[in-house]
Amino acid sequence: MRNGGKMVANADREASTHAVGRNASHFQAHILPGVRAIARSSWTSLFPDDCEGWDYYAACEAAPPPAFAFSAIAVTMRGRLVAAAPIFRLTYRLDTPLQGSWRPLGTWLNRRLPRLVNLPVMGLGSPLADRCHLGIADDLSPLARTAAVRTLLTCLDAHAASQNVPILAIKDLPDQQLAAVAAPLNEARFTRVASLPVAVLDLPFASEDAYLESLSPATRKDIRRKLKRVADVRVEMRTSLAGIEQAIVALYDETRLQSGVDYGDFEKLSPHYFREVVTRLGERAVLMLYWVGQKLIGFNLLLVERDRIIDKFIGMHYPIAREHNLYVLSWMTNVRFCLERGIQQMQTGQTAYAAKLRLGSRLDKLWVCFKHRGKVLNGIFRTFGPLMAFDKMDPDLAVLHKKARVAPQARASVGGDRHRLKP
Repeated sequence: MRNGGKMVANADREASTHAVGRNASHFQAHILPGVRAIARSSWTSLFPDDCEGWDYYAACEAAPPPAFAFSAIAVTMRGRLVAAAPIFRLTYRLDTPLQGSWRPLGTWLNRRLPRLVNLPVMGLGSPLADRCHLGIADDLSPLARTAAVRTLLTCLDAHAASQNVPILAIKDLPDQQLAAVAAPLNEARFTRVASLPVAVLDLPFASEDAYLESLSPATRKDIRRKLKRVADVRVEMRTSLAGIEQAIVALYDETRLQSGVDYGDFEKLSPHYFREVVTRLGERAVLMLYWVGQKLIGFNLLLVERDRIIDKFIGMHYPIAREHNLYVLSWMTNVRFCLERGIQQMQTGQTAYAAKLRLGSRLDKLWVCFKHRGKVLNGIFRTFGPLMAFDKMDPDLAVLHKKARVAPQARASVGGDRHRLKP
């Protein structure tokens, strides 16, 4: 695409068309090598002020996770970009949702039936994004929006067929976007199951004390007690990896291996990921570093917008991080960062739900949509797929759902009035 948003000839491009109404203009869909093949201005028109925007996807495409290949899909009308999304491809372990006490079963199935458990998947979204960036132009009519998405899905299916990929997916579609795409997804026989929700902390507070007052007395007391024990931890904020890149990568890997859940290839990063993101995003990528003496014991990577930050990745060195209450210190450091700049939301990802709810977060629902391109096998997927929904298998969420069954109000209030879980 040129800067004006016109699609140019590309030997790697595949296209399909779909007409809207009897006399309406045609849509045309194109498979592209990546988001970088779309004009930055055109992509940004679909996702204004999103820190996981064109620059972020350019960074991800320059440093993809080991098991993934990235590309993109674009839909145009009379040369103008009207819909787009990133594409990922990997060989997916169907037992990935199995966590906690179910994990040994997944390991056994993968060892005994590897050809049935490991299948090629092509999907919209990215393992490195907090939601599926399926963008549709705001000025399209409802009929045109539906047709644009239908064109996109038809092209994706044809591209998967050309690559002998049997399974299609849409990873982490936001709940508020579901209604706009439900009709073409249903027509294409996709099945929808709940994904892991994303934790979001609303910060309509004038001060740190006001935020703390919004929490339960027990949580407030616990935070203040732990903050008194961090005097020897030095906090540094910077936008450069100079001299610390290898340490950052090591801290992330150490934290990933300490996790009580294992989502396999979706949690692994390229060793060059942090360098690409920090370099390409500039001031919008902030590193919070935590030092004890000359030793780096933890970090957060923050992606910054005008009204939101995404606490993208965290890394800690154990056991010293626990000894210095680093999780609480890093949480409050990020809260202060937001309050000082008038930022209204802090988005903190898809893990450690119990702690984040206790600290005032809500959980925003996301969806995974999937289908097998074979009619018979898709019928099996539609029957049994919902039994393995991610939100049913996550240990933290399982505990929360159990509490909700025992006490219906628990889902709306877990440890304080602001601990809301969206239905």
